[in-house]
Amino acid sequence: MLNNLDKKTFDAFRDLVYDKAGIALGEKKEALVAARLSKRMHSLDIPTYEEYYEYVNNDTDGLEIIKLLDSISTNVTHFFREQQHFDFIANHIDKWYLGGQRKFRIWSAGCSSGEEPYTIAMTINETLRGKASDTRILATDLSTKILTEATEGIYNERDLEKIPDNYRRTYFEQIKVDNKVQYQIKSNCRSLITFQRLNLTDTPFPMKGPFDFIFCRNVMIYFDNTMRKRLLEEYHRLLKPGGFLLVGHAESLTGMLTGLKSVKPSIYEKQ
Repeated sequence: MLNNLDKKTFDAFRDLVYDKAGIALGEKKEALVAARLSKRMHSLDIPTYEEYYEYVNNDTDGLEIIKLLDSISTNVTHFFREQQHFDFIANHIDKWYLGGQRKFRIWSAGCSSGEEPYTIAMTINETLRGKASDTRILATDLSTKILTEATEGIYNERDLEKIPDNYRRTYFEQIKVDNKVQYQIKSNCRSLITFQRLNLTDTPFPMKGPFDFIFCRNVMIYFDNTMRKRLLEEYHRLLKPGGFLLVGHAESLTGMLTGLKSVKPSIYEKQ
């Protein structure tokens, strides 16, 4: 039976998670952290949180910290979340294409289980409708577990509730997994996306850019202002002039923007 997570050990985990992932865990997250770590501890047959903390710190290959961060990370998303963002990129891609642009680069930072980058891919396919283009979407996340799910692109009926029937027919194929009906993204979307693990605290990022759009929605809410400013500096560096950063509608970037101008709620343009 596991012992209780005391404040000293909880604070030690908080410091570790912040140092490794930039995630600022509030003091009220103690019960959540205890519950999520306990599952990992059970699989390792480690009875106390103190012993698990030592186990993580003494793990020389660095794999256990990834497992810990997988446990801590929250992944909540769905297809066409905040629809106006996808309408916005469709309008701009259409306009840029008419202006002669053929190369499009988009980054989904914190892609979770893949719904966001796949929605971007569907949106671009519908906008261009077979017109010749060089389109690539980079999809990154901290969690190796969730990236495996995203790469497979397999979803259940409930996940597809917000997707129009014509999109289902065009972009999903029905398959069976363990005798259950599931739906997998077709190659006409999957071929546009590269999934990759990226820790957003590891700045500067290795990508060269420039990106037309960077999606970082409901990710920076887990970071403190110091980390947010670092991220915004990197996003500004990697966006093309006239490119756009899209964040969650509940996120406030007041006082942290440098060279990014608000053009719509939750949408910022590089000047």
